[in-house]
Amino acid sequence: MGKLDGKVAVITGASRGIGKAIAKQFLGEGAKVVLSARYQATLDKAVAELASPNIAGFACDVSSYDSVTKLFEQSLKRFGKIDVWINNAGAAEPFGRIIDTPVEAWYAPIETNIKGTYHGCRAVLPYFLERRSGKIINLAGAGSGTAKFDNTANISGYGASKAAIRRLTFALADEYKNSGLEILLLNPGLVRTAMTASDEQTAGMGKRKASFEIIQDIFGQSPQVAAHLAVKLASNWSDGKNGHYISAISRWRSNWLLLSYPFRKLSGTIDRTVY
Repeated sequence: MGKLDGKVAVITGASRGIGKAIAKQFLGEGAKVVLSARYQATLDKAVAELASPNIAGFACDVSSYDSVTKLFEQSLKRFGKIDVWINNAGAAEPFGRIIDTPVEAWYAPIETNIKGTYHGCRAVLPYFLERRSGKIINLAGAGSGTAKFDNTANISGYGASKAAIRRLTFALADEYKNSGLEILLLNPGLVRTAMTASDEQTAGMGKRKASFEIIQDIFGQSPQVAAHLAVKLASNWSDGKNGHYISAISRWRSNWLLLSYPFRKLSGTIDRTVY
């Protein structure tokens, strides 16, 4: 028996990267899964690769509340219920200082990350409240911590969005405590995705971007680490743990990745796969 047998999960931003890894893990644990992403063609490819009768893919622009409510309705119609909703869709602006970044580009993580997470919560909450059960899992990330190294210089829009998601998650958890719901926060750690691997940067940022590449070599992890934790949060393990936060980059794991870096570099075993 799987840890998620009988559960139905909706995952935004799931055509690749962390979202796709979570979907694969959920299917393996017995869940039915709805993938969503902006473009139907990329979704169709992901659905074909995962090859399961328990999967569906619906295009959705999470920055549009109407699009998210349509995703909710399509998911409910397809599988008859929803037990878990994961707000994973994410975006970042070009790597650069704030005055060198186009205003519209800086807005991108605000539109996708903050508004997308809010829209997902807003769309599914009435349904979960009526059932008095359900789990919302929001994705934290760089910028959502309190340490100085988490200041996210040169990706200030992304960092600000993740800090806001942390606050939103804990605010909603408090608003809906004792309602039978679990509103949870997952930090997936640093994963090489199309977003983090992008060469998009403003002028003069070459050296700083190169430094970030080294950081990815040191602390980058497979998305499977986050996927395993997502299963944990979506399972009965989190029952009664409303407002719980879990991270794929714990202090112990951070220290291990840092200490093992020279050996991984010498042995040529650093994983530079873009997921």
